[in-house]
Amino acid sequence: MHQEQLDYLVVGAGPAGLQLGRLLQAAGHRHRILESGGTPGTFFRTFPRHRKLISINKVHNGTQDPELNLRMDWNSLLSDDPGLAFKHYSRRYFPAADDLVRYLADFAEAFKLDIAYDTRAVRITRDDTGFTVTDQHGAEHRARRLVMATGVSRPYIPDVPGIETAEQYPDVSVAPDDFTDQRVLILGKGNSALETADNLVETAAVIHVAGPHSVKLAWNTHFVGHLRAVNNNFLDTYQLKSLNALLDGNVEAIEQDGGRYRVRFSFSRADEVVKELVYDRVIVCTGFRFDASPFDEQCRPELVIKDRFAALTPAYESVNVPGLYFAGTLMQQRDFKKSTGGFIHGFRYAVRALSRILDERHHGRPWPHRPLTTDPATLADAVVARVNRSSALWQQFAVIGDLIITADDGTARYHEEVPVDYAHMSELTRDRDYFTVTLEYGPDHDKVDPFDITVRRTAQNSVDDAFDASYLHPVVRHFRAGALLGTHHLAENLENHWDDPDVHHAPLAGFFGREQKSGPRTGAAVRQP
Repeated sequence: MHQEQLDYLVVGAGPAGLQLGRLLQAAGHRHRILESGGTPGTFFRTFPRHRKLISINKVHNGTQDPELNLRMDWNSLLSDDPGLAFKHYSRRYFPAADDLVRYLADFAEAFKLDIAYDTRAVRITRDDTGFTVTDQHGAEHRARRLVMATGVSRPYIPDVPGIETAEQYPDVSVAPDDFTDQRVLILGKGNSALETADNLVETAAVIHVAGPHSVKLAWNTHFVGHLRAVNNNFLDTYQLKSLNALLDGNVEAIEQDGGRYRVRFSFSRADEVVKELVYDRVIVCTGFRFDASPFDEQCRPELVIKDRFAALTPAYESVNVPGLYFAGTLMQQRDFKKSTGGFIHGFRYAVRALSRILDERHHGRPWPHRPLTTDPATLADAVVARVNRSSALWQQFAVIGDLIITADDGTARYHEEVPVDYAHMSELTRDRDYFTVTLEYGPDHDKVDPFDITVRRTAQNSVDDAFDASYLHPVVRHFRAGALLGTHHLAENLENHWDDPDVHHAPLAGFFGREQKSGPRTGAAVRQP
């Protein structure tokens, strides 16, 4: 059965699918969301298994500004309805996953989004007119363009002999008493692995958490997908010699022997010494990946990062399948383990950017902007106002920025929330002078212990030290036809207030003035590429 051809099909009614659906609806595009489950947010009905989210929900921030509050609200989707702020669903700093499921259902209902439930994409094909998605009932859904918002829905299983005999994170028991006095090996060193380990500390006799890489702590790397403090109690038990351990190295083989497992393990920090270790249970917590199985060979997207993600252009489009776009956590291929593209508080802005990219490319609608003059003080005013309030630049640090395009006649256009990589390839900037405005951490910010007082930090509100700031701070760059001409760092500030007239505004206005007059020039706040 064929259905009408739409402008867009969106596969998945999780947070990204709902966010994009609302934006497509507001833009008046013909679209439909296909959802395999019976309600929005099917993934979050199961995950995380222990039902506590690691996305923060800080309700009391000392401000009534909804834009500023989004900096501390990592679960709300973007909308004009103040009743659809997540704070109305939970007051907990780390909320329950069930509250997110309830929130997503209400979001879909509030906007009457066009969602086909119990509709699982089993085959995807493409021809000259667009895409056809066939569901499990045999119905065909057609659209000129397809957006995959399914998330990483399949477990990522390393290639280890015998790993199929182990238990998997999606279906292992979460009842601690089921592990009483048992020896447990958990494969993986991320949040799912350590969340599982923390759950078993009181009952399991021995817990080993193993993986080839060092544990990376989110407070160190500023990547919120690395191990979060809410899941790291296990590290305390390891360092205080409480029968638990982190194993650094590779599992070479897993073999069931009666009711136990024999595991051959190669230790990285012991000259690759291989030992055989015995456990009662082995649990695989090694993350998830994108499911590309529904795609026919002729339109299957190229996969990268151990085949976990589709390879994307700066426009969030498949590099090898024109018209195939990606939304949500799948967008993190562009900033993998560097920024926040894998999480609601990051990808909600990337999805909004995608909607503007689609409007610009396929519907002749220019990126929203406001006019300015190129007067240096006026440009500095605009930048200072944005960096002190924007949630998009705050959350999608170094990835999404504002874009100022200047002209010789003294006019300028200020475009908000443009993915930086897309800005450089866009028609917006072709053969033009332009400035990007981002919030960024300093280079090598993840290489030092942030709690080590012997490590020199740049002076707060110091213009001279702005280049070496390691904490989050604004960075303005000047480009001409894609070539970098100059860079200006605004001095970091303890409370993220970059509005001091002498420390922030005046040096920035000076930068704009110098760059527009004579291109790159050395100075206290400008570093050449």
